[in-house]
Amino acid sequence: MTFELPPLPYDLAALEPHISRKTMQFHYEKYHGGYVSKLNDLIDGTDYTKMPLEEIIRRSAGKPGQQAVFNNAAQAWNHTFFWNNMTPKLGNMPKGALATCLQDAFGSYDEFREQFTQSALNQFGSGWTWLVLDKDDLAIISTPNAENPLVDGKIPLLTCDVWEHAYYLDYQNQRKTFVETFLAHLINWDSVAARLQKAPQLETV
Repeated sequence: MTFELPPLPYDLAALEPHISRKTMQFHYEKYHGGYVSKLNDLIDGTDYTKMPLEEIIRRSAGKPGQQAVFNNAAQAWNHTFFWNNMTPKLGNMPKGALATCLQDAFGSYDEFREQFTQSALNQFGSGWTWLVLDKDDLAIISTPNAENPLVDGKIPLLTCDVWEHAYYLDYQNQRKTFVETFLAHLINWDSVAARLQKAPQLETV
């Protein structure tokens, strides 16, 4: 199959003033689009063309000679996930079972935000910070470069892109301000709750 750049769930300017249209144009069209295009070039004529993106990520992870395939497949997946865990609607907060799970795992919603921010700041260089379901527990992890929790059997629920191209045009080197803005204004908690609801381990959380 040939992969295509998935459409955004909102307009390029919808996340302003928190993420500018200019940032979205570069990030979505140039970076995300570039990963999809490069992946298609890399897998052309290989068995990977018969696989969904998640399977390509799992099959290529850690394999000699497959790093470029993994990087572009994972970055294509990570970015689609990132766009879909944000919303232009203000005032969206975790509620119900998700709010209870966050409190049980981290002590409070504020403590979750603090730990998520610190994990993002502690990620040296480029990468991603995630809220994941790890077996029976919610956890916050950060991964370098294109790394993805799927390869370790963790279920991604939420992610923040901490590559500089995600925020530099709007925030320069202020990663903390970007992450705090993401947590305060941009998360689509309804989509996070839906992922948690679908997770097979939910009944044991």
